[in-house]
Amino acid sequence: MKEIVVWAEHRQTGLMSVSLELLSKATELAHQIDATVSAVLIGYKCDAPAEELIRYGASRVFVVDDPQLDLYQSDLYPGILARVLDEISPEIVLIGGTFIGMDLAPRVAAKLKTGLTAHCVNLYIEKIEGKDQLVQVVPGWGGNMFLKIICPDHRPQMATVRPGVMDKGAADPCRSGIVIPLKYEIPDHDIRARTLEFIAEEPHGRSLDDAGIIVSGGFGVGSREGFELLEELARVMHGEAAGTRPACDQGWIPESRMIGQSGKTVRPRLFLSIGASGAVHYTTGFLKSKVIVGIDKNPKAPIFGVADLGIVGDFRKIIPCLIEELKEMQHQSEQKGGDQCSN
Repeated sequence: MKEIVVWAEHRQTGLMSVSLELLSKATELAHQIDATVSAVLIGYKCDAPAEELIRYGASRVFVVDDPQLDLYQSDLYPGILARVLDEISPEIVLIGGTFIGMDLAPRVAAKLKTGLTAHCVNLYIEKIEGKDQLVQVVPGWGGNMFLKIICPDHRPQMATVRPGVMDKGAADPCRSGIVIPLKYEIPDHDIRARTLEFIAEEPHGRSLDDAGIIVSGGFGVGSREGFELLEELARVMHGEAAGTRPACDQGWIPESRMIGQSGKTVRPRLFLSIGASGAVHYTTGFLKSKVIVGIDKNPKAPIFGVADLGIVGDFRKIIPCLIEELKEMQHQSEQKGGDQCSN
């Protein structure tokens, strides 16, 4: 029986959402090649997350539970995961493209002497030359097209996927599975550098992952002052401000607010893209938004090919009018609410 394995990233706050998203995709792939879905969990006090993985689709969860593994250790985790995978011999291995996952995946691939495709935006099975292959889709050539990559001769086939790219399935509280504890000796001489603690970045507004409305700006915004206008619009709409890689490179937004292939993947109810042409490596970060609005001076900008509503014009004239209209609507709503209370 073929097997698809998901490395389940577990931090002190619990399982990372991307691990559950990958379980859903692994289940979809498994149906196509008649495979089982398993997860590997490395950490400390793993009982609860192991059961959660089963509820989200894992038939088996291989657990390496040790106090020394409470935090991600770059000298230990790759060797342990490679050892587990070597024993399981899976067909496919999926790893979340978090900062930790991007450190872990290439180390494991090197130990297993197999290939690795990073930053995938889609995964599917295709029969090529009579053999089921995992097709790994990534943006390429400066984000101007999608490339399909396969690993025809080596196993496992490995890929990383950024958080938010795949849909997370629903948990089934009645689902059953097997938790398989594994024990490995961890010699002290294997640890050259030790992770002591994780320190969260100072939050810049709320998380983009949970935002219902996102206002995102590109290089066409022109300056930090231009971004202040976008941020005001985001505040009025009770949303969050974000931007493109060029906007981040200019220092107009922090890296934690960057949308796209090398940044965040989001799916808000409403996504406004302002002053960004719409290259593929940017649009892949928000294609699953419910409604997309694009504002740009260039009527031929690619952003209008993905937007539900496009506005051609200068955002410096459009945004102030939009802010004024929204403030007036909010004022009227508050006034109406006050009149109803007095009555």
